[in-house]
Amino acid sequence: MENRKPYNIFDMAQQQFDRIADLLGLDQPTRDFLRIPMREYQFSLPVFMDDGEARVFRGYVVQYNDVLGPTKGGVRFHPQETIDTIRALGMWMTWKCAVTNLPLGGSSSGVVCDPHTLSFAEQERICRGFVRRVAHLTGPTWDVLGPDVMTGPQHMLWMLDEYEAIHQQKSPGFITGKPVGHAGSKGRQEACGYGVMITVREALKDLGLAIDQTSASFQGFGMVGMYAAQLYQQMGGVIACVSTWDHADRTAYAYRKKGGIDFEELASITNPFGEVDKARAEALGYERLPGEAWLAQDVDILVPAALEHQIHAGNVGQISRRVKIIAEGANGPTDSDVDEVLRERGVMIIPDILANAGGVVCSYFEQVQSNMNYFWSKDEVLSKLDSHMTSAYIDVSTYANRHRLSLRDAAYILAVDRVARACHERGWV
Repeated sequence: MENRKPYNIFDMAQQQFDRIADLLGLDQPTRDFLRIPMREYQFSLPVFMDDGEARVFRGYVVQYNDVLGPTKGGVRFHPQETIDTIRALGMWMTWKCAVTNLPLGGSSSGVVCDPHTLSFAEQERICRGFVRRVAHLTGPTWDVLGPDVMTGPQHMLWMLDEYEAIHQQKSPGFITGKPVGHAGSKGRQEACGYGVMITVREALKDLGLAIDQTSASFQGFGMVGMYAAQLYQQMGGVIACVSTWDHADRTAYAYRKKGGIDFEELASITNPFGEVDKARAEALGYERLPGEAWLAQDVDILVPAALEHQIHAGNVGQISRRVKIIAEGANGPTDSDVDEVLRERGVMIIPDILANAGGVVCSYFEQVQSNMNYFWSKDEVLSKLDSHMTSAYIDVSTYANRHRLSLRDAAYILAVDRVARACHERGWV
């Protein structure tokens, strides 16, 4: 699931914005203001490793736009992290919160590191060192952090503990994705993947298709892909193929099984990083294929839920003519230059800022619960998630049908227009 060619993801995010700015006829000051982050920070992060040697990591925080409320975004740990990736994620989070009508802005942050190569104690020291750098830049009413790639509940709890120690007060609303026993929200782990499938369910209704008559291929079996696959199977769909990254081989593999994949079986041989145990998979009768084989499966639905830039001009021709929906569980998985190709083939793309918004929607629920110190049941959380995601999808779908637009264009127009109007109403531009 590595990038196939050098490119700048923030350039792609800006190109998407430029196109929508043209469609909306935004004035130049508004374009200039929304095209770049309001604030960003870069810093060195020295950490003592288990062997006693100091190692310096690189950290980034981008608070892209806060016109609609406190910024909200994930903290990712990834060895190939760049400031431009963080900028793009912050921009997309801004549109994601706007299109789902959340009272939040968009941000993103990260540390250039590889948790695979770090001990538990080293990861804790990175988390605490990161918070010491950002404790006065973030907070429950300013910039609310959360998990992203290769970070999870334990990382969030270490960060919260350090933040509270610095400020000498309890502030559970500072961060989301916490363990349930430490002011986390029930349903948070499932939320992003479930949100993807809620939008797929609604899209299939638009297409007049029954979900139990469909099959799907998933790229990624981490937090998003795993729970998307789980809900999809629960709703009656057939999981035809799952592609995952193998850190030991530094290679991606696709797994499929005659008659379809059983979610519980595959999940039982998957590690916390979403990597399938090759030997156990083959012993259970799984066929192991090259990682990109997920894209060429003869299925109705493709769910890219790994990294950005996974469907591009070099591989779009591999997609089966049977595919009717691409649900973007990842951020920026489809290059802009292939959108029109797919549209001409009749493929409906549920864009990332809508499809994978379930994570930030539930993070907002967690933020509210933490600030109130009153917590909801899992059924209540997932019911609220379903209602919120369904409403957002219907808003986008209705606008798209009314104006004869793709779902991506409709989602971006609604989002950018809401943010631009708020900036004008506040007198910022």
